[in-house]
Amino acid sequence: MPRRDDIQSILIIGSGPIVIGQACEFDYSGTQACRVLREEGYRVILANSNPATIMTDPDFADATYVEPLDAEVLTKII
Repeated sequence: MPRRDDIQSILIIGSGPIVIGQACEFDYSGTQACRVLREEGYRVILANSNPATIMTDPDFADATYVEPLDAEVLTKII
């Protein structure tokens, strides 16, 4: 897929609370998405309600919000 120059920032919405034993898959895919998008030069903004996930590490996104994942909060972030 070619890089889109009309997009500068991308919002990644995390999975929020997860069941024990399922965290690895969500964390891995989310952190990989953040890593690749930043390498491509996009500004990555992450929203996740789970502070215990590796995705909320400040090194993975340009801006990280640990907030409830509801429409009101996400609208304010956007």
